[in-house]
Order: sequence, then C-alpha cells, then structure tokens
Amino acid sequence: MAPPGKRHRAPSTKIQVIKGRLSKFQAKYLTVDFAKRLVFDPSLLWISAILLLVAELFVNVLVIHRVPYTEIDWIAYMQEVEGVVNGTWDYSKLKGDTGPLVYPAGFVYIFTILYYITNYGKNIRLAQYIFCGFYLITLALVFRIYSKSRKIPPYMLIFICCTSYRVHSIYVLRLFNDPVAMMFLYFAINLFMEDYWTLGSIFYSLAVSIKMNILLFAPALLLAYIASQGIYGTVKHLSICAGIQIILGAPFLLTNPVAYMVGSFNLGRVFLFEWTVNWRFLSEEVFVHPGFHISLLVLHLGCLAIFASPWFRYMKSFAKLQPTGVGILSQLFLLPLFTANLIGVAFSRSLHYQFYVWYFHSLPYLLWSTPYSIWLRLCILGFIEMSWNTFPSTNVSSAMLHVCHLLIIYGIFSKRLPPKDLNVDISKNK
Repeated sequence: MAPPGKRHRAPSTKIQVIKGRLSKFQAKYLTVDFAKRLVFDPSLLWISAILLLVAELFVNVLVIHRVPYTEIDWIAYMQEVEGVVNGTWDYSKLKGDTGPLVYPAGFVYIFTILYYITNYGKNIRLAQYIFCGFYLITLALVFRIYSKSRKIPPYMLIFICCTSYRVHSIYVLRLFNDPVAMMFLYFAINLFMEDYWTLGSIFYSLAVSIKMNILLFAPALLLAYIASQGIYGTVKHLSICAGIQIILGAPFLLTNPVAYMVGSFNLGRVFLFEWTVNWRFLSEEVFVHPGFHISLLVLHLGCLAIFASPWFRYMKSFAKLQPTGVGILSQLFLLPLFTANLIGVAFSRSLHYQFYVWYFHSLPYLLWSTPYSIWLRLCILGFIEMSWNTFPSTNVSSAMLHVCHLLIIYGIFSKRLPPKDLNVDISKNK
C-alpha cells in the first residue's frame, strides 16, 4: 500500500513514449519555420546536399541511357595513352585523331587506367558510369565546402545541380579530362580547409598533372602558403608540388625532356577560333595575334596584383584563426582561391565549352561574395549559363559572358575587405 499523501504513478507505456517523441519531432521539424530554414539557412545546407546527391545519381543514369553519347576527345585520349601502353615514352610521338598529346603525365596515368577498365576504351557505357562517379564525388566535395563555409543558402544547390545541361554533358556525354582535374582540385581544397597542408599539396599537384588550368588557383594558394606556413613551409610545399611533377613525368623527361615540357606545359599554345566561347566578337586575325595574347597576360597579372594585398590579409586571418576549427573561417581561404581562378578564366586567350567546369561550381560562392541583390546574382548566373549553352557562340553570347565576369570581379573588389560581421559569426559557431 502506497504511503498516505502520495499517489501511485502508472509506468509510461512504449506507445506513450513513441507519441511523446513524435510530438517533439513534429514541434521541432514539421513546421513552416523549419521548412524555411531548409531553404535559406546555410547551416542546414547538408540536408539538401544529401537529397540532391541521391537525386543526381538517378538523373545521371537517366541521361546516360536516354541522351546519345557524343564523341569528341575520348577516342583521341585512348589513342594517346595507347602509345604509352605500347612502349612509347617520347611525348612528341604520342598523338590522337585530334592532334598531339598536350596534357601532363598525370593525365596519361589516369586515362591509361581507364583504358584498361573500359576494354581499351571500347566500352563507352562503362566509361560514362565512371564519369558519373567522378561527377558525384565532385558534387560531394563541393557541397562539403559550401556546408563548412556557410556562405550560400541551400536553395542555390538546386542551381548547381539542376540548371546546367552543359555541365552534365561535359561529364557523362563527352568524357573530357577537365572534370577529373577539378575533382582532384576540390579534394585538395577540402584538405587545405582541414589543415592537412601536405596532403592538400599532393592532391593539388596531382590535379595540375592532369590539366594545367589548375595553375590558375596558384597565385592565391602561394599567398596561403606564405601566410600559414611561413617561408620554410612555403618552400617545403612548393617542393612537394614540383617533386610530384618530376616523379610523374620522369619516364618522359628521361626520354625527351624538351618534348615533354613543351607538349604538356605549353603556355604559348594557339587555340582554334572556331571553338572559342569568349572571343567570338573579335576577328580571327586579332584572336591569333601574339599582341592580343600579351595584352591579356598583362591584364591578368595586373588584376592579380590589385587583389594581392586583400587576399594576403584574408590568408593571414585564416592562418591565425584556423586552429579554432570553426568552419565559417574557410570563407577567408576560399574567396581568394575562387577569385584567382575566375580572373584567369576572364582573361583567358580562349575558352572551349568543356572549360565551363573550371569555375562552374564556384560561381554561387563568388556571386554571394558580391554586394548585389539576390535577383541580380541569379540573373548573372543565368546569363553565364546562357552564354555557355549558345552553340556556336555569337558576338552577343561572348560579350555577355565578359560583362558577367567583369561584374563579378568588380563586385568582389568592392567588398575586398574581410566582412565586419565575421567575428560575430565565429563567436556564434564556437
């Protein structure tokens, strides 16, 4: 018998416990406020990222099966690496249907692996599935960068995934080498953000060894090395990068060093006017003129010099605060990297359609680093997409692309000082 004055409390049943938990779940998550946060709150971006990755798997499989594959460079890639498979290490003798081999040694090794996996390059469907894997890995790496940095709202991931036919085409319908290089680059950026500088340098150098457009990130990365690693550390990491290039290129360097260096890192390469996306409004005579190339190089270097000082301030702040482990600090590291790449793209001697992946996944981040309204940011993104989807390019599409690039660069320059509210954001996320 229970003591006087005390009531006997019946034990809670499992059903009551479950109902209680469901009520708490409903009160916390099944609300209009939480639905809005899923769309607009950068801290919840990871939820949208997971859902979109699953959706992209099905979308890419559908594209592979429903949209015809278009042969552009895959056969040429296979022909080029087949020469190495047959024992030819002289770069000057490695050729395909589209011309001589013009990529560094890492490209040869990666595509030699693909050559064997795909039955000497004949199993195109298997190659498409492999590139689908590259696409999903790249997306996961990019989403992780965005989730850590908390810079863009989750709804922008839809624009990254669902609005670009061109990007899906580059990955699973064209099988270019550019996506492979960018995948290694995003691996490197994730490692740098987590303070794994040696591993990051290794992956960065591997990316360069696949295609040298990755060098467009180098000016900002050099400042990051100096700010975070000091002079000794900078020399160490530059040595790592250079050493990997030497190791990978050794068989070719020992056979014909001049042919390898000229062929794989040819900075004076002249592109075909018929494929240009960004300079259609020029005459072909101007397009191929050395004076035009030198002018672009001067403008490129001048723009980098203008941004160098604010970038270095960003990198010093990042190096000082990185030990706190707060993900939002990565904004200080990412903006100089992505901006340096954009500047390189904007002043490129020519852009071909597959080059879109060089900066496509960084565009939302760059646009959200400008002072423009959301509608103007989305309009700029739409006009860029329109320019890259205009085939063949026109005077208007090329000019529009340049206007969009310059608007982004100007917007970033106008906000070149670190945001005043960053310290507030850091304290909230500790």
